[in-house]
Amino acid sequence: MENKRIRVGILFGGKSAEHEISLLSAKNIIEALDKNKYEPVLIGIDKDGRWLVNEPSRFLLNETNPKLIALNKANSQGVALAPQNAGQLTSLEHGRLDTSVDVVFPVLHGPFGEDGTVQGLLKLANVPFVGAGVLGSAVGMDKDVMKRLLRDAGIPVPKFLVFRQGEALDFKAVTNILGLPLFVKPANLGSSVGISKVKDAASFQKAVAEALRFDVKIIVEENIQGREIECAVLGNQDPQASVPGEIIPTHEFYDYQAKYVDENGARLEAPAKLPPETVKRVQELAIRTFRALNCEGMGRVDFFLKADGTLLVNEINTIPGFTKISMYPRLWGLSGVSYTQLIDRLIGLALERFKHEQELKSSYENG
Repeated sequence: MENKRIRVGILFGGKSAEHEISLLSAKNIIEALDKNKYEPVLIGIDKDGRWLVNEPSRFLLNETNPKLIALNKANSQGVALAPQNAGQLTSLEHGRLDTSVDVVFPVLHGPFGEDGTVQGLLKLANVPFVGAGVLGSAVGMDKDVMKRLLRDAGIPVPKFLVFRQGEALDFKAVTNILGLPLFVKPANLGSSVGISKVKDAASFQKAVAEALRFDVKIIVEENIQGREIECAVLGNQDPQASVPGEIIPTHEFYDYQAKYVDENGARLEAPAKLPPETVKRVQELAIRTFRALNCEGMGRVDFFLKADGTLLVNEINTIPGFTKISMYPRLWGLSGVSYTQLIDRLIGLALERFKHEQELKSSYENG
């Protein structure tokens, strides 16, 4: 008798400025998924937050164009995942569907996907899912909380200040602490969306306004002169680190265009040209960061390496990009784990964690 394929819900899109990146990542994962072992169930989330199912062959429009790629909502069916429903999808129009999922692979970048919100929903639904849980996802997304936790764990980070919408920002006071140039970022966003490099007072106010378009809390961070090193982490209780890579941007900094649109926007040198002892330090610090932030499954830790050898953690991405030019799968490929094997490992880690969680007691019996 033929073994039943595992039904993998690929959850992508989302109510986020990183919607299009998510579509590109999902497209690549669907293409690379081992179809002998897994059956993909595509669940696209539109920019209004609605969950939709459709046939894989017609779910994406302009799928080869990163600037125009979009969800095809025509003939799509609105669905929901109810708590404790064994992965059964429910149609918003017709009730219970025949479609169910055994495990969910969230390929959602940014708020409403990478920040613990979807992870909480999947926990309530009692469905295994790939990647960090609620806490790891939430702190991994909030750069303010992330940096404070890392600092508390003795992990070096760049100097930073935090401001909330409505608070006065004194350019002179900020630059007295952080110097120039500096970076202004939304606290809860990734993929370099809303980030600006500031060199003077005029560009500072413009950068603050741009960041506040995407979040009510912003990070102002010192500029670090150094190499940009990235390391991929994979695992649950016993995470492993990939070979490090180096980002060499051709743009002024590693912005959205360089990451996702311009294939010549940055050069990845991997393995990075580093002494063996520095490689070891990067890998060890990547795993320490992963654990300090309560991450599971996967994460990409980004570093700055200064000329004097100082290593600073910039951030972790708990759902790193999976596009063809994304660093996470490329670094694992160079570490001997192919794209298809990587997806298989991640799904296996999700199922393993879920099994362990199901064995935990949910009631207390005295004696």
